[in-house]
Amino acid sequence: MSSRFRKPKLFRRSRVLWGSFNLWRPRLVFWTGALAIGVISVGFAKLADLAQRIFAGLAQSSEWTWLLPLLLTPLGFVLSAYLAATLFPNSQGSGIPQAIAARHLHHEEDRTKLLSLRLAFGKIVLTILGLLTGASIGREGPTVQVGASFMLAVARFGGMAQAKGLILAGSAAGIAAAFNTPLAGIVFAIEEMSRTYEARANGLVLMAVILSGLAALGLSGSYNYFGTANAAPTILRDWIVMLICGVGGGALGATFSGLALYAGIRIRRWAHPEPLKRMLILAGLCGLAVAAIGVVSGGQTFGTGYQQARSAVEGQPLPLLFFFEKLLAGFLSMISGIPGGIFAPSLAVGAGLGSTIGTLVGGSVALAAILGMAGYFAGVVQAPMTAFVIILEMTGDHQAVIPIMAVSMIGYVTSRLLSREPLYHGLSRVFIAAAIRGRRNVEKGLHQREDRG
Repeated sequence: MSSRFRKPKLFRRSRVLWGSFNLWRPRLVFWTGALAIGVISVGFAKLADLAQRIFAGLAQSSEWTWLLPLLLTPLGFVLSAYLAATLFPNSQGSGIPQAIAARHLHHEEDRTKLLSLRLAFGKIVLTILGLLTGASIGREGPTVQVGASFMLAVARFGGMAQAKGLILAGSAAGIAAAFNTPLAGIVFAIEEMSRTYEARANGLVLMAVILSGLAALGLSGSYNYFGTANAAPTILRDWIVMLICGVGGGALGATFSGLALYAGIRIRRWAHPEPLKRMLILAGLCGLAVAAIGVVSGGQTFGTGYQQARSAVEGQPLPLLFFFEKLLAGFLSMISGIPGGIFAPSLAVGAGLGSTIGTLVGGSVALAAILGMAGYFAGVVQAPMTAFVIILEMTGDHQAVIPIMAVSMIGYVTSRLLSREPLYHGLSRVFIAAAIRGRRNVEKGLHQREDRG
């Protein structure tokens, strides 16, 4: 071809650059989404902490400290349950089951009913409302639903087809940024969310965790969630504590999970005739019971339980019955239908259990609290690697690596013997079944229209 008919070299280069932009656009959108998850997680954490301080300040400033929770907490539960049911459906509970369920659904419309930017906004607002009124909930599970929602939105905006992998990446990024535990975020995604290793999806997980972690690190700095612990078994009693924390924590975690799944079934059947009215009644009663437990415990069971767990990790014994009171408050908050997670409350229950065991046996309270967290958490979620890694990263207790690993595995085995179905996966089946029923009803309606036509 004659040189005069050739396209200028600059024009050819611009086409190459434009093509490369289209190629890189999904990556740029994905990176932006991962960074946004880190920023939002930090903001969510600060707002949640502020809400807890406001509630504690209101309760302590009143001469009738026992009366305010009995009035405010039930009202907060009812309002949160009402908004969740009417404005933000599928925002109830932890948020992790919704993310797991969304990965098993094949239609985008079904996924967006569980994961959307609207739901992410509602999840944050209603979780803060719960903490503002004394609910025994955490923000880490909700952060998983928020992260997964952002990544699903990224998939649509960036034209990315890997919806399941992006949901996994958003969930991992949420955990990593919420706890400042990047390794735990990766392990959580592989072990708990997907239950399998997927090389392509795990590449997305790793990149999302790195970017969200960098954003969180830039805003909050480097820190361990519970500070730095140096507890290690030194005497025979400490090894006895390890065994008791593993078996006892696993059994208690299995009991909590089994009761939660059973209660969920019974509550859905009971509420079926008048779902909104009956769920609001249940929320009010649960809120009143949570308030009563908080008053009896001297305010120890309100909120996430972070301060109590950290004090136990630092070696300060908790009240002997704190773990039971916190477990009951967390269970009632969970079945009430309000948005809120069980991650942080579970760690507080585990720390309280370990503190009680350490006090009664005469071992190290700090070590017992750490091992109690590992055993109980592994028993609740039935994910021993996640339990081990997250406890290790949150406490920085590298001197007790083997005991933490052993207790996590003992807790997991004990829990599996007592309860065969993991809690989050059991709860996710409810959302999957609802999506399938909705899909069948839609298809049935279409067939009926076609028959009439």
